[in-house]
Amino acid sequence: MGQNLKSGGRLRPVDLAREHGLSTQAVRNYEEAGILPAADRTPHGYRSYTPLHAGALRAFLALVPGHGHRTATSIMRAVNRNAVDEALHLIDESHAQLLDDRQTLRAVERALKDLNGTAGPGPGSVPATGSGRGNTFIGPLAGKLGIRPATLRKWERAGLVQPLRDPGTGYRVYDEAAVRDARLTHQLRRGGHLLEQIAPLIAQVRAAGGPEPLEATLRDWHSRLTARGRAMLSGAAELEAYLREAESLIRTGPMSSP
Repeated sequence: MGQNLKSGGRLRPVDLAREHGLSTQAVRNYEEAGILPAADRTPHGYRSYTPLHAGALRAFLALVPGHGHRTATSIMRAVNRNAVDEALHLIDESHAQLLDDRQTLRAVERALKDLNGTAGPGPGSVPATGSGRGNTFIGPLAGKLGIRPATLRKWERAGLVQPLRDPGTGYRVYDEAAVRDARLTHQLRRGGHLLEQIAPLIAQVRAAGGPEPLEATLRDWHSRLTARGRAMLSGAAELEAYLREAESLIRTGPMSSP
């Protein structure tokens, strides 16, 4: 395949597939999904790819580890219809999410450090009002986390989050401790932990028995964030290479007819 790419020759689906250990059907599926530009057809109806398609496939597969399959697909679809600004916006959103995850990790670590050797707040130790410093209601908190309010209520039933109640309205009020627990639960769920696995970690934070039981989780969390960050760099490099290769085609005509 490398020889074909260097010569600028036409490529078959199998040529693209072999480089990444994919099936030829997967390559065809990627084209149909808009991840690859539409291929030309031979007089006999066979797909005919080019080095541009190979670059699109490399870019997509490099984007997936950092951005996820759905976002990577949306990025490539946007690029292939010449909506580069839309693709960059999607990338910016992923970077913003990564930054938010890093800040959440730091907040959890600070919480563990601050709580170490101290007792967590009791049910009546914080005024039940939505106007207190750091307090919020279920809708804004759910929106900030990117989840549904029903998910927060489910976590409450599981004992993972313990909101207070506004004495006048009866609405749930999330103080700083409840927000911390919700953010920690959210991150652990994103990492694949089950609710029953999260419960003892939340209890440990509240009891302030020390950070030791959470050290392995925090190390894994750090490793996953680092891996995502580096994967985003790799994805950006491949996407930039693809964009450069496609620029002249974007100016002169459809990317499917190089």
